[in-house]
Amino acid sequence: MAESETLESVTEHERILQEIESTDTACVGPTLRSVYDDQPNAHKRFMEKLDARIRNHDREIEKMCNFHHQGFVDAITELLKVRADAEKLMVTAQMEEVIRCRVQQRNMVTTVEKLQLCIPGEDDATTYYAALKTMEQLQNIYIPRVSQYRFCQIMAENLPKLREEIKEISMSDLKDFLESIRKHSDKIGQTAMKQAQQHRTFNSAVQKQASVGLAKPLYSLDSRIGIRQNELAAEERGDEDDADDEVLTAPDLVDFSPVYRCLHIYSVLGDRETFENYYRKQRKKQARLVLQPQSSMHETVEGYRKYFNQIVGFFVVEDHILHATQGLVTRAFTDELWNMALSKIIAVLRTHSSYCNDPDLVLELKNLIVIFADTLQVYGFPVNRLFDLLFEIRDQYNETLLKKWALVFRDIFEQDNYSPIPVESEEEYKSVISRFPFHDAEIEKQPFPKKLPMSQSVPQIYTQVKEFIYASLKFSESLHRSSTEIDDMLRKSTNLLLTRTLSSCLQNLIKKPHIGLTELVQIIINTTHLEQACRYLEDFITNITNVSPETIHTTRLYGLSTFKDARHAAEGEIYTKLNQKIDEFIQLADYEWSMSESDGRASGYLMDLINFLRSTFQVFTHLPGKVAQTACMSACKHLSTSLMQMLLDNELKQISMGAIQQFNLDVIQCELFASSEPVPGFQGDTLQLAFIDLRQLLDLFMVWDWSTYLADYGQPNSKYLRVNPSTALALLEKMKDTSKKNNIFSQFRKNDRDKQKLIETVVKQLRSLVNGMSQHP
Repeated sequence: MAESETLESVTEHERILQEIESTDTACVGPTLRSVYDDQPNAHKRFMEKLDARIRNHDREIEKMCNFHHQGFVDAITELLKVRADAEKLMVTAQMEEVIRCRVQQRNMVTTVEKLQLCIPGEDDATTYYAALKTMEQLQNIYIPRVSQYRFCQIMAENLPKLREEIKEISMSDLKDFLESIRKHSDKIGQTAMKQAQQHRTFNSAVQKQASVGLAKPLYSLDSRIGIRQNELAAEERGDEDDADDEVLTAPDLVDFSPVYRCLHIYSVLGDRETFENYYRKQRKKQARLVLQPQSSMHETVEGYRKYFNQIVGFFVVEDHILHATQGLVTRAFTDELWNMALSKIIAVLRTHSSYCNDPDLVLELKNLIVIFADTLQVYGFPVNRLFDLLFEIRDQYNETLLKKWALVFRDIFEQDNYSPIPVESEEEYKSVISRFPFHDAEIEKQPFPKKLPMSQSVPQIYTQVKEFIYASLKFSESLHRSSTEIDDMLRKSTNLLLTRTLSSCLQNLIKKPHIGLTELVQIIINTTHLEQACRYLEDFITNITNVSPETIHTTRLYGLSTFKDARHAAEGEIYTKLNQKIDEFIQLADYEWSMSESDGRASGYLMDLINFLRSTFQVFTHLPGKVAQTACMSACKHLSTSLMQMLLDNELKQISMGAIQQFNLDVIQCELFASSEPVPGFQGDTLQLAFIDLRQLLDLFMVWDWSTYLADYGQPNSKYLRVNPSTALALLEKMKDTSKKNNIFSQFRKNDRDKQKLIETVVKQLRSLVNGMSQHP
């Protein structure tokens, strides 16, 4: 039984070993597990069996190795022999592979570079145009040839996107350019206007040198605004200007390449019209901004200069674009822009210049406008309207000059002492006549010291009139006007100075309260000499303009009428002030109208008045004869009228015969004064006739010659022809007995009633005459 079990176990172990040897190693596990599932010591026997099997295989392997050993050695020997050749073959294969890879890599790099032309980066703006041309070739020529490849299809799909990207990038560049020229317009305009000013300066130098026979040109005009000076011009300007010899133009200050690139790009893309419209629209907007002035522009010349610089810079850029591109802007477009700008500029300048009261600032503005116009005229822009505007501004300039000179004249008049100019020596005399054209043979013969008839204001006024002419001339320079037109401008502005400004100052001076009779006399003398000097002002203007005063269209100076009017006003003021002074003395009269008899001498106030008149009329000897005579006659008539009014004053109720006698003594003094010829030139008793009314009235009462008066009344040869019945009645009413108290005729009623009756009779007859006059005027 045990033997059979052992045999079975051995057989089973043999089967397991065969299975292990013949099956896959993945199935070994279940096979070995069956060994342990048998009898408890079966695995030991199996291990023994397994060791025996291993030893058996080792013996078989050893036998085989021994049998094949020599062949193995021979094979190794052969392998060692071919080893070197094998290594050579392996290296050759590797090199071929590397070369193939390098060729592929090079082809890939070349392809990438070529494709990169179609996809320029944002920092490679210069390749936009080339990229578009390359994309056009790819799309039209190369991609159709290899369209079967997928990458070509992708490229073809991306080309429109790339074009849009390029368009957007180029438009961004254009916007940056527009912003750049907006910032640089001021600098561009400043440079252009500076060169235009140099152009004018050297043209003037050429004319001056031509006048002395120098034919060498001082400058040459380069391009549109470039001006290059030669050595002679550089010497005249000085070393400090050497750095400015380099000619700067718009491309020197602004990079225009973005515009050119954008224009090419949009042209290639077939969208040039869109680009042109956008550019023009944006430039119109910028033009409106440039033309908008600062609110305080009129306060300083720098405000105007910056305004002009920006405008010039704008149109210099447009002119460059017009000539450097084909059709981006047209002459019609720039003309439209300029006409719009010109209307705005004129309106702005007209408004802001009206705020300016400083003639120096207005003159600087005029010079800027001239340079501004000359600069733009070089670029082909019409500027006639600007010069027309200058004529308007010239009128305002003259107005500011007139205001300035009004103050100058006022100061001269206030500082004048209104006394003849004293000259102590020949040098002083020459100094005066060098400033004022005065010639008088009699005064020249007089020894020093001596006096000139006019006061110090006369040469000062004459000098200032010439200064005004010079100032007015400054505005007329560079206006491209003929000498005749400039002559006419100067004469008209000088006429305004004389007839309006100086005349007004003289009129105001004459009316001032502190100007007395002596000052008025001197003013008349001054205006006489200024009037005589007007012909020298005519010659002065003629020497400046070289226009003969005999020309048919030449405007004459109106100084004669100005000084005549002033002189007449001064004469009238003399008469007025003289009468006012007489009135002041009359107010000092203190008659005792009830006195019984006179003092036997003239009143003190009247003697003072006559002495005043006598001294005053001595001053009048320097006046023209008719003026002095008229003043004297006016004074005597006013005095006579004032004395008559004193007698007939309604406030005066009673007059005694003694008062009449005292009044008569005063009138006698007046007549004596008139007969003493206080002013030469009166014929006979002409001056005494001023008192004839008073004389006849007083004689009538003093002589009591009523019968003669009444009998001869109305006869042309009447002794009392100048006595009006109403005047005689008024005075007689003051003398008759109207009250018992203080009645001057009370003694007549006691002693001479017949005379009282005569008075009553005369009063009745006088009233009859007065009533008859009122009924038959």
